Amino acid sequence: MDNNLNHSFEFTRVFDAPRELVFKAWTETIHFSKWWGPKEFTLKVVIMNARSGGRFLGFLTSTDGNRVMWRKFTYQEVIEPEKVSFIQSFSDEQGNTVEAPFSGSWPLEIMNVITLEEDEGKTVLKLKGFPVDASAEEQESYNSMAPMLQKDLEGTFDKIADYLVSLK
Repeated sequence: MDNNLNHSFEFTRVFDAPRELVFKAWTETIHFSKWWGPKEFTLKVVIMNARSGGRFLGFLTSTDGNRVMWRKFTYQEVIEPEKVSFIQSFSDEQGNTVEAPFSGSWPLEIMNVITLEEDEGKTVLKLKGFPVDASAEEQESYNSMAPMLQKDLEGTFDKIADYLVSLK
């Protein structure tokens, strides 16, 4: 795993919400379904068992209804309220791993490690993502898409920030 850390994507965001609430937003269907995914997509959760060894299966639908993307997670480690790590993949409706719809050279599996730190009533979220067992071509594809990843994450994290504010 350490060799992948040299090619990781890192993102930090501070949320004006307590750590316990941010953790629930990542681990409870009622919250997660309201914000996860790029801005122009909505999420429908089919399965969500956010615990170490659990899994997630759901699909994103574009606001125009023309694009549907299934995603799955295999949760590696869930420690309340400080950490959620999972391997994320594109999938079909049955949860079988499939190639990304936008690139045949995108890694099949991406590890995401999310840590949450309390900071005077706010939460500092740090996300680190990196391909799992990627070929050189897949790693290069991942690295070259960093600007798109950054944009998608900013949009997704804007959605969770707005959602957390709505809970106040």
